[in-house]
Amino acid sequence: MGRGLRRDGEKETLPRYSAPCSRQGRRDITISTMPILFLIVLIDLIGFGLVIPLLPFYAERFQASPQQVTVLLATFSFFQMLAAPVWGRLSDRVGRRPVLMASMAAAALAYLWLGFASALWMLFAARALAGACAGNIAAAQAYIADVTPPEKRARGMGMIGAAFGLGFIIGPALGGVLAGDKLATADLRTPGLLACGLSVIALLGVVFVLKESLPAGLAPRPRKGRIAALRDALARRTLARLLLVFFLAILAFGGMESVFALWAMAQFGWGPEQIGYLFTYIGVLSATMQGGLIGRLTARFGEEKLLVAGLALIALGLLAIPLSHDLAVLVVAVSCLAIGMGAMQPSLNSLISRRAGAEEQGEVMGVAQSIASLSRVLGPLFAGSLFAGLGRDSPFLVGMVLVIAAAALGWRLPPAEPAAAPRPAE
Repeated sequence: MGRGLRRDGEKETLPRYSAPCSRQGRRDITISTMPILFLIVLIDLIGFGLVIPLLPFYAERFQASPQQVTVLLATFSFFQMLAAPVWGRLSDRVGRRPVLMASMAAAALAYLWLGFASALWMLFAARALAGACAGNIAAAQAYIADVTPPEKRARGMGMIGAAFGLGFIIGPALGGVLAGDKLATADLRTPGLLACGLSVIALLGVVFVLKESLPAGLAPRPRKGRIAALRDALARRTLARLLLVFFLAILAFGGMESVFALWAMAQFGWGPEQIGYLFTYIGVLSATMQGGLIGRLTARFGEEKLLVAGLALIALGLLAIPLSHDLAVLVVAVSCLAIGMGAMQPSLNSLISRRAGAEEQGEVMGVAQSIASLSRVLGPLFAGSLFAGLGRDSPFLVGMVLVIAAAALGWRLPPAEPAAAPRPAE
């Protein structure tokens, strides 16, 4: 069993929630810092979303092959997969603010390098740097775990999801306007410079506004490597189930995202404009769900039920896409996907966080982000192979099976009971 967790008979037990201050003080910190953290993460993710759709055009400038373009798109997730647990552990030792500052400073440098890239290898190096230093999401999730009691954790995690949704609504639209609509004359430097500037603004927000959330007096965990952190997490029965749910759900959803444009071109003859509108609609629905409704739904139904319901909606949406022969059915299908992801992701992040001790929040959330990054690397490769070998509907149907398996794993999780609080550092 992992540190801070014990087995009583067949039940796993958790460390009691450890607040950084008194109950009223914790409430004040939560009220004052949650909107600030949301704005900081949102600004950072707008910059991230601004350059992601333009990466194939950056690569095209240097005559990259299609295979090189796909590798470039996967480079960020690959290096994030390797580095996320390290940044998470570091945030448990030195605090959330230093990790957020380092991550956003590195992102600013990577976007600057991207904007001024003069060779293909520079594009790969810039994306590798950004992925290797992408500790911001795990640190932000650990920050939320520090300042929220368990019963309000899903609402806080939903805030990060809402920032993702809004970032991928505003960012791509802004990047498209700045770059222009013609490849030959597209301005690819300005989007990179703007993304750099947004990361600098987010960095200044952390430096001058955001307070440290890491509870004082926690005993530091022993240093261990990335593989040891993963092994420690997988040694816990319930946590391992939740991480596997995360892997399967993101694998299916990431595969869907990667081949949907190809499917829509073949099914409806769509171009980039129609696909862009549809993904904007998905982003709006998901952001509304995670930013506005998840707190009330969690209070009424609980995270476990929302997790399974969200996975069921995702499976239904994946089944409905191949059956969509007109726009009305397709809108219903993608609505199920958006609402399902909006319910599933913050509930799952909250459940993972609640299975971790106060002194290991960053480490466990870093492991979760690393597993999600692995899914985002494998999902497009897996879906692309199915699309080419078994037909355009196969990635969605196989994804549905993966999500049903994830829902079975998330069904009736063992109960978690509070145990003794972590020993204070001497």
